[in-house]
Amino acid sequence: MSEFTEKLTAIKQITRMDKPIGTYLLLWPTYWALWIASDGWPSLQMLVIFSLGVFFMRSAGCIINDYADRKVDGEVKRTQHRPLVTGALSGSEALQLFSTFILLAFSLVLTLSDYTIMLSVVAVFLAASYPFMKRITHFPQVVLGAAFSWGMIMAFAQEQGEIPTVAWLLFTANVLWTVAYDTMYAMVDRDDDVRIGVKSTAVIFGENDKRIILFLQLMTLALLFTVGDILAFGWPYQLSLVIAAGFFCYQQILIAGRERDRCFQAFLNNHYVGLIVFVGVAIEYL
Repeated sequence: MSEFTEKLTAIKQITRMDKPIGTYLLLWPTYWALWIASDGWPSLQMLVIFSLGVFFMRSAGCIINDYADRKVDGEVKRTQHRPLVTGALSGSEALQLFSTFILLAFSLVLTLSDYTIMLSVVAVFLAASYPFMKRITHFPQVVLGAAFSWGMIMAFAQEQGEIPTVAWLLFTANVLWTVAYDTMYAMVDRDDDVRIGVKSTAVIFGENDKRIILFLQLMTLALLFTVGDILAFGWPYQLSLVIAAGFFCYQQILIAGRERDRCFQAFLNNHYVGLIVFVGVAIEYL
């Protein structure tokens, strides 16, 4: 394998282009908001801008996460082969790549309203600060949730020129959902995180992890139901929430024994939750 090919492979790995689950988890809620904010008819321009923005910001977030964790990833089974651990990429190369993706995302934002541009500064702060929260608080997942949800706020700001109550309800629902599924993700690494001193909700929740995840899932459904009630959505949307509840039940079964592989499987299953809620929203506007 040539040096150029090796660099491309390393870039693919550090941006998680080979693992699109994070992009899906960021994309579906953004689509919920974009569809609702535009009354079900987002323009092609907005669809392209927000879709590419999700990809660029998720990639940037992964890069800065690996940079922040470069000294501890080698001690964790799941992350010991990441490019900054193996030396396939240097720290300076990672920062250059991070800056590139941030600039690409910002170039998209510059085509939007001044209000949305102002809000994008918060998005960058959240994406860049999340990885370092693992050294400060046991609740970095809350910061991740805010980062994964801020595109929803920007969608309403762009389409409606304001941020209505429905936007904040969607934002809160997505933050709670993110904390739930990222706690499942953190359960995969919990033993390693405790050993090396990395903080997470999985660590602080301890034996109450499954109950708290269930509570967060129920609150997510309650808030999404409230959104549907405010918007007078009918049975397609309500059915999507019932199916989402079914996926949450399945995830609870998967994490029952707290086994690494099954916790990771439960995390991945959340892609279908986001998708089915989006389908419910989209059908309401057809």
